[in-house]
This record gives sequence, C-alpha cells and structure tokens, in this order.
Amino acid sequence: MNQKLEEILQLALQTPEDVRDRTEDLNVGFDGVTRTWELIVKYHDNLEGLKSLNIQVEYLIAGYALLTVPEQLVEAVAELEEIEYVEKPKRFFYEAFYPADESCIAQVSERDLYLTGRGVLVAVLDSGIDFGQSVFRKADGSTRIRYLWDQTLKPTDQNRPPEGFGMGVEYNSEQIDWALEIPDPQQRYLTLPSIDTSGHGTAVAGIAAGRSTVYRGVAREAELLIVKLGVPDALSFPRTTEIMRGVTWAVNKALALQMPLVINLSFGNSYGAHDGSSLLERFLDNAAEIGRTVICVGTGNEGASGGHLAGNLVEGRDALNNITGSVSSPVADGRNPFLGVSATRAPGPARPAEIQLAVAEYERGLNIQMWKNYCDVYRLRLRSPGGQESELPIYVEGGKYTLQLEQTEILVFMGEPTPYAVAQEIYMELFPVGRPYINSGVWVIRLEPVEIVTGRYYFYLPSLAARSTSTGFYRPTPDVTLTIPATSAKVLTVGAYDSTYDSYAEFSGRGYADPDRTIGVVMSGIAKPDLAAPGVGILAPDLYGGFTPMTGTSFATPIVAGSVALLMEWGIVRGNDPFLYGEKVKAYLRAGARPLRGEDVYPNSRVGWGALCVSSSLPE
Repeated sequence: MNQKLEEILQLALQTPEDVRDRTEDLNVGFDGVTRTWELIVKYHDNLEGLKSLNIQVEYLIAGYALLTVPEQLVEAVAELEEIEYVEKPKRFFYEAFYPADESCIAQVSERDLYLTGRGVLVAVLDSGIDFGQSVFRKADGSTRIRYLWDQTLKPTDQNRPPEGFGMGVEYNSEQIDWALEIPDPQQRYLTLPSIDTSGHGTAVAGIAAGRSTVYRGVAREAELLIVKLGVPDALSFPRTTEIMRGVTWAVNKALALQMPLVINLSFGNSYGAHDGSSLLERFLDNAAEIGRTVICVGTGNEGASGGHLAGNLVEGRDALNNITGSVSSPVADGRNPFLGVSATRAPGPARPAEIQLAVAEYERGLNIQMWKNYCDVYRLRLRSPGGQESELPIYVEGGKYTLQLEQTEILVFMGEPTPYAVAQEIYMELFPVGRPYINSGVWVIRLEPVEIVTGRYYFYLPSLAARSTSTGFYRPTPDVTLTIPATSAKVLTVGAYDSTYDSYAEFSGRGYADPDRTIGVVMSGIAKPDLAAPGVGILAPDLYGGFTPMTGTSFATPIVAGSVALLMEWGIVRGNDPFLYGEKVKAYLRAGARPLRGEDVYPNSRVGWGALCVSSSLPE
C-alpha cells in the first residue's frame, strides 16, 4: 500500500472500471477515452521530468500541481521522491436550495464612509455569469468584469485559455465590452459564448457586487473576476481540480493587477475527515497567504440533512453519544475530535453501538465514511434491511474487502493514517447487483470495542445533492456538518441565519467551537464557522432580468465576500490600514459580529462569533 496515495484513490485503482462506473465517486477524475487520471499532487523541486512520460503537468501555487497520468503510471508517479502526496478529484455541490439589509452595511455604504468596494477585486468561482445584465455594468454601460475564464469552452486559435492553463477560454474586459455593444442578445452570446445555465453564479455575483438603478449588491463598485467552473459532463458537478485552477488564476490576476482580492466559494462536499488535512484544504490555507487575499467559503446546507452521525463507545466520556440521544460539540472537552487522547485510559467500560441508517427506495448507490482514531480498534458488523449480516475483518491486506448482502455489493476499504492526517478512514461503497437500486430500508452498522482509548467515531454520507432526502441516519449529529473546504483554517467560513426571525437557519452546516482555544489550526480546535450572514430569501439577480429570493449558505457567503471588499477598500485602497487582509479581516469581522436570538455562548458551532455587522467591524 503506497502511503502517498490517498485511500479513496487507492480503492479506485484497485477496483475494476466497470465497478467504478456503478459508484458515485470512485470514477471521478478518470477519463475512459484517454485512460488517464487527473490527480492533485503536493510536490517539491520540479516535475518537468514527468513530461517525457506523456504526463501533463499544470503548476498551481504553493507547491501544488495537477497531473494527467496514464492509469498504469499512477503508482510509479507516486513513488517519485519529489511527489509528497497524491489525491483524486472530488465533486462539489452548490450550496443552495432551489440582499438582505441586516448586516450593518447601509451604515457604511449609503452614508459616510460611502464604501462601495472600489479598487477591490471580487472573484466568483461558480456556474458563470450572465455578463449582459445591467447589474454587472458601470454607469456608462461598460462591464465591471475585469476577466472572465470559462473553463467549459474549447480553446481555438482566436480564443485561448489563460496563460499557464490548458482548458477553457479567457476573456478580458475589452472583449466583453465589444460583445455588449451588440444589441441582439442571441448574437451577443454567439460572439462571446459564455453562458450561466443554472443562474447560481449570476445570483452569487449579484449579491456580492451587483448594481443597477433598482438593485444594489454589497460592494457595488468592486471589479469582478469570474470563473465558470469546468464540468466533466452534463450531469455532473465541478471538481476539486477546477476549483484549484480557478483560485490559482484569481490570485495571480490580483498580483498582476496589484489589487486586493476577495474569493467567493459557494460550494462544498462532505467527503473527508473535516479536520483541514486534505490537499484542497491545505491548498486554500496556502492561497489565503499569497498577496492581499481573503477567501470566503460557505458552510453548506447539511446541518439538518441527516448525513452525519458521531458518538462514543466509552461510558463516562459522552462528548457525543448517539445511543442516549444527547448531542454536543465533539471538541467540547477541549480535545481534537479525531485524537481525543488524554493522559489516562478511558474512565469507564466501552460498550457496543448500533448505527441505524435509513436508505430510501430508488437509491442507485451510496457511500459511507467512518473516521476514527487509529489507536482504537473496533469490530464492525453490517446488517442489511432483510436481516443478512456479515462481519468485516479488522485487518485486510491491501486494505480492500468486498462482500454482498442481498442484492447489494459493498466495497470496503480499511485505510491507515497518512503523512498529512492522523485519522483512520473505513470507507464503504454500496452499489446494486442484478437490479438498478441498492436494497432500501434500515441498514445497521454495529460497532464492538476490541481495543479502546478514545472510543469516538464519525460517520458521513454524501452531500444531500447526491442522495435522496429520505436517506440518512437515525438520530443524526448536527455538529461538524459543515462541508469541505469550509473546514480550511485560513478561510473565512460563513454560516447562515434567517433574518426574519434573527436566528440560526437549521439547514446551515455546523462546525465546532473549542471554548479553551480559539486560535490555531482546525486540528488544534479552532472554532468554525467564523460568523453567519443572512441566508434565507436573499434577493438576487436571475437569468430573466429580474430578481428572485434565494436560500442557502451559497447566498450568505457573497454577502460576507462583498463586506470584506468594503473593509479592504477602507483599509487598503483608502490607506487607513494597508494590512487589512487575510486573518486580520477575519479578526475584525469576528470582533464586530452581533448576537443572534437563541445563542447564549460565542463562539459556537452554529453561528461562530455571531452575525455579520460591517459598521461595527471597522475600527473607530
């Protein structure tokens, strides 16, 4: 087993392609035509020697790169000394269910100080933008989009990708203005064929920085960098690799233009240890420290989805106990939720637990992640809805194990800690055999203690966008339901509240809050989210030239991104504080956050330090 390959990639490489095709995630990153894998690597020195092996190399920032590798060479590439770690792409989902003035913005934008975001770049990485709309134009009719990179378009001799990248087409403001001069919208889009088919990106950009005679976003004079994220196929979602390309492009543009930058990421997924250890999380931490940059990420909409369950097998250490039904923060005792190791052994006896999972009808497949402390040894038994049961082996050579219960086959991968993560993953992929759907009903995972130090366990299902709303855990745990990459330490993590009731929105992904330690990295107990913004019924531009109420953390995040642009204008552009970027912006916004109804302790796992209040976040 190569410890430089992440576990889900190892499982994918060990699984035949026809089996991978029947799963939700194992084939993400594989091109069946060219027989290549798109991979994310952390490296040192350089990778130029790989090009002689017909391996495509795209350099990103901070020692990260994307490789396109023939399948038979993946293991050999991972063995190279200059390759430190390798991951496969994951799918990401927009955080919306298909601008409020509750954030003390008018006090600084509609009167003295009259902040508008002028001189600041707002980068929106999303589904694109309807660039012809008036909300994205200046008073003279010209565009406020400085650059637009559509990753889905095919390059031509006339329309090229950005320098250093091999996909999509980049347009500058002059090309966009030329298209805007064409009065016929249909002809305009034939000239510049970048289209936002879902409207998600248009809404997000409008909330962050839109302006017209009838609508004002938060930073109405900020300039826009737009990335329409590449989509592998018509029925899929953006992947990790497209996001990393987009962040690299935006950071490099801001450096070239010598302008402060806010990046808005309104998407996420639920795969991972949620501890900041994945390459994407660490990449964003590095990107947030380049130039004068702030990255805003939504917590996702998994708070009430039933997709997470955590617990403890040890009596007397009930930080999370799904058996009794009590739920509290997994770091309420001041320890890392995945380590949790004290100076002494467990205070009470360990007892088995049964995890009940409801699987809806017509579920084509499902994966289940279990994360635990490597020093804990559990015996796992899996029972199907029809009562068939199988015990999983505790140790498996090579990590992979396959079993079948009823008409459902289960791929199991027993992971190990990696050079970048201490948690151990047990991954289960369920897919149907001889029928279109896996067996519906109640599945039971029984955990029996063998050798216990902490007794903790954490289960995750795919994001709600990738499963039925009726599929979920009984007695789920709402804490630590924020999606990745909102778990990155250096990003500004945004939850949602309902401004009508001035209270937490139950769909908003929750994080964790350590009352004893509020600085450091996620593994040390940092509190997430950082704050909350309005996320219910947010008025945003739609694709029909009107405005539609939107709900989700997707639309709370650009309110914060636009607010960051206002602070950076005040500090950097106007010279009041030339160092107002990065963690300093986060500190100011936390300090200015106001309390919400029903929240007694701050920071907490639901709204962090409180609700966004821009006027209180500026120093007097």
